[in-house]
Amino acid sequence: MMSLYFFRISTGRYSGAADQPYEFEDRAAAWTEMTEVCANLLGSIARGLKPNGEWRMELLDENKKPVFCISLVGEVVSR
Repeated sequence: MMSLYFFRISTGRYSGAADQPYEFEDRAAAWTEMTEVCANLLGSIARGLKPNGEWRMELLDENKKPVFCISLVGEVVSR
């Protein structure tokens, strides 16, 4: 049986949770898809990231509870 998942992005022009669920065979398949989507978006995300800013994508289960999270953080490191 296929499981339903939703993507949620924290910032940027694609921010918000998807209205339509995606079906995946299992969590491993959902993770693979999530990493591929992030890889495709990474260039534009990194170019728009501000110092001390964060971009986050979450994969939510059918109850909209987080299952996985990938985040990109721009940290200012004091010297």
